[in-house]
Amino acid sequence: MKEIQANGHLHLSNGNGTVSDSEPHTNGSNGYAGTHNGTSNGSTSNGCSSKKQSVKCTCNKSGLENGSDTNNNQGHEKCTFHHDLELDHKPSTREDLLPLMSKSYRMLLSSLGEDPERQGLLKTPERAAKAMLFFTKGYDQSLEEALNGAVFDEDHDEMVVVKDIEMFSMCEHHLVPFYGKVSIGYLPCKKILGLSKLARIVEIFSRRLQVQERLTKQIAVAVTQAVQPAGVAVIIEGVHMCMVMRGVQKINSKTVTSTMLGVFRDDPKTREEFLTLCNNK
Repeated sequence: MKEIQANGHLHLSNGNGTVSDSEPHTNGSNGYAGTHNGTSNGSTSNGCSSKKQSVKCTCNKSGLENGSDTNNNQGHEKCTFHHDLELDHKPSTREDLLPLMSKSYRMLLSSLGEDPERQGLLKTPERAAKAMLFFTKGYDQSLEEALNGAVFDEDHDEMVVVKDIEMFSMCEHHLVPFYGKVSIGYLPCKKILGLSKLARIVEIFSRRLQVQERLTKQIAVAVTQAVQPAGVAVIIEGVHMCMVMRGVQKINSKTVTSTMLGVFRDDPKTREEFLTLCNNK
């Protein structure tokens, strides 16, 4: 058992990577020596007595036994101790995944018969891991953050269309890109959305592992949630590298998907107007 002192905390390590905080003691010999400002023996630096409530980890110990540590959320989901930003136990971020992802890419290179130690590949695992995090950054974004309050009251009830929004995504079946253009139309009901926010909604859902059919519907549903319009229409035209680089290798093929909600689904004339506007060059 090893003692590790960090940030005023005394940690005990059993050598297998499991770290735990010792019980607080009033004599300061183990655990927390008073508060974080350097107090000890239950007293502050000005001599005034101070009692600090004992802080304990209440997480599921089975999570730690299964290989989780204090820097991982597993087993600590409901433990305020590990989510207290004043302590050194913070929830992991996606950047914390980089070492493990880099190791996985290194193993992949070795499996292909490559030498990960040669000059051109030395930093490839880390670069590939960072690239994958960027390709899937939509997992870190929410609709509320993207809108940023850009929903405005406006007495406008005519169709709004933003077309040819560039889109890049990753096929969840083969982990290769597909890309294309998105056209969005909606019929406002006293509320309009900042035009750039339509493009941001596309970015949120396209920067994930996707299939084009689901992506189309997710964009339409998000616009509906944002401004509660009378209807929403979304069309995506995409080129899938899983059909171009492999498989049937049809380099000129394009996939078109659509989602029609509200009046765009129920009223043929409204739907026709949207399609006409999308097709006009």
